[in-house]
Amino acid sequence: MKKEKAIALLILPTVLSVTLAIGAKELSEKKAIVTRIEAIEELAGVTILCSDKTGTLTENKLVIDKPTIIQYGDDVNADQIIQYAAYACNLENPDPIDECVTTTFGNADEIRKQIEILNFVPFDPENKRTEITYRQLSDNQVYRVTKGSADIILNLCTQNKTDEQEKKLKADVDEFAKRGLRSLAVAIDTAPKDGGSDEQSSSYKLIGLLPIMDPPREDTAETIRQALDLGVKVTMITGDQLEIAKETGRRIGLGDSMLIYSTLEEESSKNSTDIDEAILQADGFAAVTPEHKYDIVKRLQDLGHLVAMTGDGVNDAPALSKSNVGIAVASASDAARSAAAIVLTEPGLGVIIDAINGSRQIFQRMKTYSVYTCAVTIRILVAILNDGTIMTISKDRVIASAKPNHWNMFEIFSYAIVYGIYLALSTLVFFAVIVETNFFQTTFGVETFDKLPENGGYNSQILNSIIYLQVSTISQALIFVTRTPGFFFSQRPSLLVIGAFVITQTAATFIAVYVNSNERIGITGCGWTWAGIVWIWNIIWFIPLDLIKFCLQAIFAKSIHAIQPFNNRCRAFCRRSHRQVQESSSDNNYPTLENLLKQTSNLERSTDENDFLLTKFDEFSMTGANFYSFYTEPLDKLKLSSMAHLRNRKGSAAKSMK
Repeated sequence: MKKEKAIALLILPTVLSVTLAIGAKELSEKKAIVTRIEAIEELAGVTILCSDKTGTLTENKLVIDKPTIIQYGDDVNADQIIQYAAYACNLENPDPIDECVTTTFGNADEIRKQIEILNFVPFDPENKRTEITYRQLSDNQVYRVTKGSADIILNLCTQNKTDEQEKKLKADVDEFAKRGLRSLAVAIDTAPKDGGSDEQSSSYKLIGLLPIMDPPREDTAETIRQALDLGVKVTMITGDQLEIAKETGRRIGLGDSMLIYSTLEEESSKNSTDIDEAILQADGFAAVTPEHKYDIVKRLQDLGHLVAMTGDGVNDAPALSKSNVGIAVASASDAARSAAAIVLTEPGLGVIIDAINGSRQIFQRMKTYSVYTCAVTIRILVAILNDGTIMTISKDRVIASAKPNHWNMFEIFSYAIVYGIYLALSTLVFFAVIVETNFFQTTFGVETFDKLPENGGYNSQILNSIIYLQVSTISQALIFVTRTPGFFFSQRPSLLVIGAFVITQTAATFIAVYVNSNERIGITGCGWTWAGIVWIWNIIWFIPLDLIKFCLQAIFAKSIHAIQPFNNRCRAFCRRSHRQVQESSSDNNYPTLENLLKQTSNLERSTDENDFLLTKFDEFSMTGANFYSFYTEPLDKLKLSSMAHLRNRKGSAAKSMK
């Protein structure tokens, strides 16, 4: 008995370690490098993702928002305005604005092929503009083009200038500012044939206003929808201005309920505002400092959420350490990478969502193993043949859950106890039918087993072989029930798991059928008739296991709606439907985590009429959990060590903040 307990104790952390190690390798293939192995488990349970804006939600480069370009006059279009602005760019030593204009124009080599440069004035912080004088090769006409700050350009414009035009330009600039867009004015003028530059005699004509922005990544809006489908709220945290944060939130479908954290703190102290509720409801935060990031993470954690935080700078290290899962983005500094639990090798929010999906798949494998092992341990101590199938769980084909994951040991033990008792009952009933009735003997013509005269018991080596095969096959088959919340056939296992089951149970069947009489192991071959009886008996007892699983799901969720026999197919259909609804909805109808949580709550809410039954069931399950805690001690140690490590990091982060 002690030897078997030691084996069980050894197998448990081994399988979990293998599963986590293989999972870490899979995450690395998704461009997420795990630096702290327990972060995989924590990432599976994340409910709020605090994401920085620049480079993660956006492209981290300036571009011209072409649909928003404003034209002043009918003689030029948007593309011509960009072309004139490109003429006035410094191509040899471009600044970010020049790069923005030339990138929007297209091929930089084509910009000045049709002109001859006569004079170029680069950007000057005092003048706040650039200017080019050139000869158009097609008609030999000389022109002067300038681009720069709107008020500076407006002062140079005298052609067709009216009070109405001046008011319109200022109103357009203000509107761009409210939306977080920078303004770049463009004007053109004819010049003397010699190309001289005389500002006093210039008569520029305003032709356009270019809006400049850091655009969202192409996949950001869809990725945020995927995050909401997974029950993860995305909160944008940026140091940019409030208007820029709001405009970005609108464009990516996140929402424009953005707050300035310092202002929120002041209002809370003056008006007793519920700052925690405001933080939870906000779509994002602007003008954020590293200290604010730390406080936001702490408050969300105090509300019971598991928080993931992205960061890239040295000052982000305390917030990364404080969060449950610190994520260093692709461009992060060494200090941020050291403080993070996961390091991304590619930019974008999609990498993080892929990592969350991957971690949930890994968690499902670990949960499958835990329920399976505890049930088999209750049924019978782990046998050597079981280990082969157990190890293949680390490579099983699983689908990530639709909700954040966490360890619920009470639930795991409850499932294990019920499964274990049911499997034990299948063996006891089978044994009773063999020795207390003549059903199998009269139906299949097999031998009868007589009682021993001295004690009235049974000591037949053939009977031992029969029971061995029955225990082995029904125990191994349990894995196909525990690995999916729906019917066992609703989700195909990996070929590795199927192969391991087929090989081990084929071996067990041949052993039970052909083994020679052996006093040492106490079994003798039972023949193919008894082997067929065992397989048929186990198939009959295997089918109700799914029904037992559905009953347990309803009990723990306290709702019949928790039963989803075809869970994966239903989830796929719901995701497609949700995506269609999102695409057909207006830009202002953004999905929120609160709505999703309300829907989930409505499904899972039920009356308390079964409280007494549930209480007794809880007491029974806890008794079993305490009795078998010896076998699952490594799980507890893993969890406790993770929590202790997290507390130490929180303490060190707090000291560094001070």
